Order: sequence, then C-alpha cells, then structure tokens
Amino acid sequence: MSNRLLRVNAYTTLDFVDGRVRAHEFETEAPGVVNVTAPREDPEHVSLQVELDGTAVDDLPAHAEEFDLSPAQARELADALNDTADRVEAARADSADGDAD
Repeated sequence: MSNRLLRVNAYTTLDFVDGRVRAHEFETEAPGVVNVTAPREDPEHVSLQVELDGTAVDDLPAHAEEFDLSPAQARELADALNDTADRVEAARADSADGDAD
C-alpha cells in the first residue's frame, strides 16, 4: 500500500485484510490493515485502527479510521469477534459435513 497513513511493521495486528468501503454513491473492495495498539506510556485506552489501500479506492482520499476504546469496550469487542468467529466456523463445518453426504 503506497501513501499509507498507519505504520505497518512486525507488530501490526493484521497487515493484510480484504476490505470494503461503502458510501451512498459507491462500494468497492480494497486490501487493508487492521491494528490494535495502546500508548506505550500511561495507556488509558486501546486504539483500533483501520486503513484501506487508498490507491485501490479512487472515490476517497487516503485516510485511516481510528477508534479509542476503554478496556471494557475492547473486551466487549473481542468477545463479539470471538463469538462471531465461532458461529462462522460452525456454519462452515456444517456446510462441509453437508457436502460430504
């Protein structure tokens, strides 16, 4: 990703994800980055950062979304991600079992 706003290195949470940007006038897919971090000194929040490859999205200037979450909000989000991941894995397993019949 050129013209990247987020720093991506060995510590980046997910340095390549399939993303999608949606607006009233358009929807397009683009590769992206998702990162979870906190300030090194005296952290008071968890930061969730998301950036899509600006070169793949002509209708939108380069930008990154960043959300500051309390520890409780971060845990709630983590729980929701885990629960949803479990549901998707179960559905995939059910689908694969149905294909084997």
